[in-house]
Amino acid sequence: MSKSAIYVYIPMCGTCKVASKMIQVLRELRPNFLIEEYNLNFHKNLAEKYYIESVPCLLIFEENQLREKIYTFNSVPYLIEKL
Repeated sequence: MSKSAIYVYIPMCGTCKVASKMIQVLRELRPNFLIEEYNLNFHKNLAEKYYIESVPCLLIFEENQLREKIYTFNSVPYLIEKL
């Protein structure tokens, strides 16, 4: 089962700054797990394609199919469990 994720944020968002730190920790804890990162200001097509309602947003894919959208980054252990 192949999983990956896309993290979508906006730089001026305070909540996104906290979520970005969590994503950094995830990358350190799971170095082989692919997490792409996109600034929504430059990738507005992602908002339309995946119906992103707010930021931060973590799109989780399984076998190249969107399986889940996470808007609430509760904790690093929570995110690890989701991935």
